[in-house]
Formats: sequence, C-alpha cells, structure tokens
Amino acid sequence: MAQTPLNESARAPSVGELTPPDRTLMGPGPSDVNPRVLRAMSTPLVGHLDPSFVEIMDEVQELLRYTFRTDNQWTIPISGTGSAAMEAAIGNVVEPGDTMLVPTNGYFGGRMASMARRAGGEVVEVDAPWGEPLDTDDVTDALAEHDPDVFGFVHAETSTGVVQPDVPELTAAAHDHDALVIADTVTSLGGVELRVDEWGIDVAYSGPQKCLSCPPGASPLTLSDETMDKVLARDEEPRSWYLDLSLLEGYWGDERSYHHTAPVTNVYALREALRLVAEEGIEERWARHERLAGALKAGVEGMGLEMNAPDEYWLPSLNAVRVPDGIDDGAVCDALLEQYDLEIAGGLGDLDGEIFRIGCMGHSARPENVIYVVTALGDVLESMGADVDPGAGVSATRDAL
Repeated sequence: MAQTPLNESARAPSVGELTPPDRTLMGPGPSDVNPRVLRAMSTPLVGHLDPSFVEIMDEVQELLRYTFRTDNQWTIPISGTGSAAMEAAIGNVVEPGDTMLVPTNGYFGGRMASMARRAGGEVVEVDAPWGEPLDTDDVTDALAEHDPDVFGFVHAETSTGVVQPDVPELTAAAHDHDALVIADTVTSLGGVELRVDEWGIDVAYSGPQKCLSCPPGASPLTLSDETMDKVLARDEEPRSWYLDLSLLEGYWGDERSYHHTAPVTNVYALREALRLVAEEGIEERWARHERLAGALKAGVEGMGLEMNAPDEYWLPSLNAVRVPDGIDDGAVCDALLEQYDLEIAGGLGDLDGEIFRIGCMGHSARPENVIYVVTALGDVLESMGADVDPGAGVSATRDAL
C-alpha cells in the first residue's frame, strides 16, 4: 500500500539561526541597548515568586523611584510595552462617566483620548497645533469650562520633538479643579528633566526602550497615594483584568501573591538599565542627553536643515528635523538603513512626510553615534540632490562636542 505523502503544512519549517542586522538605532525608539543590559538578560531564569526575584522586584521599585524622582509607594514595572503602562494608567484612573481632558498637539495625545474612551470616559480636548506645547492659559480655560476628573498631557511628544514646559503650572491648575494629572513620560524618563513629586504629577507612565536603553517588555508606572486610593475605591472593575492595578497591588505590594507570570528576563534588564542610571546620576544623565543632542542639533542646522521645534521647547531625546524641499523622507530612511545600517524615522500623523525623527537616547546618546548620524544623513541627502552642506554639518557637530 502506497504511503500517503505528508501534507506540506505538517512538515517542520526549516528556519536558520537568528542573525538580525547590527543597526545603529537613532530613531524614535528602541535605542541601542547597553551591553550590560544584554548580559543581565542572559543570566539564569528564576520563578516569578522565587525569594531571590522578590528581592529583585524591591530593587527595581527603588531604582524606579529614584529615576522618576518620586517617593510614591506604587511605583512598578507593568508587564508589557509602554502602551501597556499607558493603558494601565488611563484604564484604572478613568472610571465610566469620568471626564478626561486630553491634548491635541501630537499623536500620543490622540492615543490618550482613545484609551480614555475605551475605559468609559468622556473625552474633552485642549487644543494646540502639532509641534507646539500646550499653553497654560488654554489649559486653565479648558479646565474651567469642562471641570474634568482627569487631565492628561504628554511631557515629551515623540511625534513632534516637543517637550512640554511649565509642567508645575499645568499640574497646579488641574489640582485647583480637583483633577488628577496623568503624564506621558515615555520619551523623557531617564533622559530629560522630570520631577514627578516636585512638579505635582499624580501618575506617570513610560517605556523602557527609549532613554533607559532597555528592550521593551517591562514598563515603568508610578501613582501617588491619592490616585491609588481612587483606583482601589472604584465602583466598577477596570475593563482589563490583566492591567487591573487593584490585582497587581497583590503582586507588587506587600503580599507578593500570584497574579500573572512576570517577564522575569525583562525585569532583569530593567534593573540593570536603572542601575546604569543610578551610577551615572540622574541629573548628570539629563545633562549628557542635552549636550549630545545639542551637538546633533548643531550638525543638522550646520548643514542647512531646520529643526521642527523652536529652541524653547526643543526635545533633546527626539530631534524633529524638517525634510528638505523635494526630498522623500521614506527614501532617505531606506537609504540610511541599506547603506549605513542606521535607523532614523519619518513623521507621524499631521507631520507625516514633513520631518525626520532622530533619537538621541540612552546608550545611543554617544559622541560617535552623533557624528555618524550627521555624516550619514548629510551624505544621503546630498546624493539625492538636497541643498545641504554635509561638511559644514560635521564641522558644527565636532565643534559642539
């Protein structure tokens, strides 16, 4: 009797050894990972309730408090990417029927709005053009008009290269209306000045893959005691079981009771990344990012390009550079990958096709990387006919360094 041939789908796939390209990551994230973080990820796995891992959890929480500049007890890494920390913040703090005031000045303000609606909240907006920060007077007027329960803002808007100034004024205005304040610090934590307690921020969330130079998977979140009291007193459970902070409290709080299997290796990575922050010193780290990004900014301006954000709210960790007339930003990004193994990105939303987004974050924020990206960008732009002077750009960068 003839043997029936195996169905193609039943055969084991033949997949070779993993060999990803060795890129220099100077886009909006992820950033280059410090070799110490990679080594930490290769250490032996333990159980997520192992006594040794419980000690590691304590250390991560203490290091996060230092990096956020907060004494908040409820300072934890959420198991997931930065968007998971974002949804944990909004989905727990915003209850059905609550009103949340959100900004319109960038892509991630729009994501705040989407998450608030999914949580059952009513969304109202405070308007500002893409590429500009929120105006304190506009926020104050919107608070008076809508009397929201929650006010959200993006501290470092990854889509526009804008940092929000005058944060204490915004939080004070919100608190005058008894609104809790949620801050998106995904592109600022560990790279741009951020003082959660001193600035009156009630909730801040972030991602590990930007200024912390850590692979995504365990994302920082901090909540004030007042905010956590609101979360624990909710009449209706949050719509996400996985991100329910009243349940996560049992795992990250004193009980250390089972909720889910934590991403142990990602927590190792975050611990080592935060150790690097503490060793460097948080204020010294802020200064390094500003100094090296300043050299990058000097280089792109020196070759004849324009920054998207004015100096007063330029975001060092994410440099938004205007695309020259007649140049296809996607073609430039593709050429940099193919010719230089260098990653930068184009714009999002309202700025799609209008800007390059060049990161200067964490382990990527090094002099050799800054020189490399200015050199490569100038070369590619010149080859495509852009009106640039690559040599002047490199000279300006070197002078700034």
